[in-house]
Amino acid sequence: MFNNSDRCVRLITFGHQKNGAVEMEWSRGQFTITTNPEKQDLEVVHGFLSQSYWAKGIPKETVARSIKGALCFALLCGGKQIGFARVISDFATIAYLGDVFILPEYRGQGLSKWLMDCISSHPDLQGMRRWILATSDAHNLYKKFGFTALKQPNVFMERHNPNVYSTDAQQAIELTPISTAQ
Repeated sequence: MFNNSDRCVRLITFGHQKNGAVEMEWSRGQFTITTNPEKQDLEVVHGFLSQSYWAKGIPKETVARSIKGALCFALLCGGKQIGFARVISDFATIAYLGDVFILPEYRGQGLSKWLMDCISSHPDLQGMRRWILATSDAHNLYKKFGFTALKQPNVFMERHNPNVYSTDAQQAIELTPISTAQ
């Protein structure tokens, strides 16, 4: 189990990613957290997300696009990906944290807290006016990093399609004609 004094033990910076974010890596014992896109294992990430309550059935191509368009954090154990988090941001005012997971067999070791520590310490994610996320089961983890329930839920709106990854929804998208009426 890790404690706060362990935080991010070793930090190595690599330069900049295509999105302009600083590429970083942190190590602690056998574990590494990296934002290096080449170390993201699409098979592991898709395998977990496609079975998760929030992205069940998500196509692999969609996961690949989502990784490409975000600052992603891979948690590795001996080079094998065991955890993940994705931050979508303009790197100035707002950041959305999503798709956070630790594989079940690695839970209970403080790795989710360490992952959040590393995300919170990334230099390109400092000074945001607002961070947002959605969770149904990890409120206590995120509270430790300053997240709270929406203070003014009446000012937030969403466009939510919970069945977007279902076969019927995909077929409807493919078959829906585009109107050319003016």
